[in-house]
Amino acid sequence: MASRLPAMRVCILTGGGDCPGLNAVIRAVVRKGERHYGDEVLGSLDGYRGLLDGETVSLDVESMRGTLPRGGTVLGTSRIQPYAVEGGVDKVRRTIHTLGIDAIIAVGGEGTLSCAHELARDGLPIVGVPKTIDNDIGGTELTFGFDTAVQIAVEAIDRLHTTAESHVRVIVVEVMGRHVGHIAAWAGMAAGATMTLIPEEPFDIGAVCESLVRRHERGRYASIVVVAEGAVPRAGTMDIPEKVFDQYGHVRLGGIGAIVADEIERRTGFETRVTTLGHVQRGGTPTAFDRVLSTRFGLAAIDAVHRQAWGQMVALRSGEMVLVPLTDAIANLKVVEAALWDDASQFFA
Repeated sequence: MASRLPAMRVCILTGGGDCPGLNAVIRAVVRKGERHYGDEVLGSLDGYRGLLDGETVSLDVESMRGTLPRGGTVLGTSRIQPYAVEGGVDKVRRTIHTLGIDAIIAVGGEGTLSCAHELARDGLPIVGVPKTIDNDIGGTELTFGFDTAVQIAVEAIDRLHTTAESHVRVIVVEVMGRHVGHIAAWAGMAAGATMTLIPEEPFDIGAVCESLVRRHERGRYASIVVVAEGAVPRAGTMDIPEKVFDQYGHVRLGGIGAIVADEIERRTGFETRVTTLGHVQRGGTPTAFDRVLSTRFGLAAIDAVHRQAWGQMVALRSGEMVLVPLTDAIANLKVVEAALWDDASQFFA
């Protein structure tokens, strides 16, 4: 049996958008930290905000009972980051010193992990855990929450097939995917969509409509078009509204599905409806796969803390939990692979 390392006081936070599986990560960190290492685990409330304001809660095995199947995060979350607040890093240092925190585990996506990288570079003891339903973080093959989001989208599309067929309609389904189309590509392929539009491959609305017309001319057909929220038309092929940004510099997305649906109906004459799945994709109970993946990430994260792997992120590679530099996670978004897209495209229209 491996020798026990000294017990530590560890603080875990969940930042960015909520995601199925967050509580499973927290639960795993707490369980192995308390039972194996003898650690004391704290939770920072609302992501980095808790470290900025000194607001934390004590976590133990008993307090985490029943949270494995629960969606969202028991710690709350926000997009607040120390580097966006005047004197923010000093405030975090003060909280760490006051509470005697030995290590921080930051669970989040691109924004949360970018901040973790900067904090590690500034000398803070921090490790990262990748989290996003979009599956777009580099360095890891999968992120938890993605499987749940795809399953929810597939179940919705399965239901939409029957109503589309009953009325011989085209139904456009908008799914999440700000910069990448993993959810759209997987859900479209799994649910037998007629066509899928993703951010990585700008679409020609004229070509989309021509394909739908050819399909419907073959008989009594209905069509499902899956559109990632970040999908964009090829330059000059379709007008879209100007981009609007939120307070954190993120483009406010949502609505491309309605624009595509209007264009399809106008150009083809086919009755067309739109369904926007929105936040339902990242709410509720995580799938069994995501519960297991989240648990493995949490166990690996507390091990990384005791290895003092500061500035590293736990990742899934070839079925194994490994450590990669946070720079690998934030360097480039992981896009839909060309081979997968080629496979999916074989079934379009």
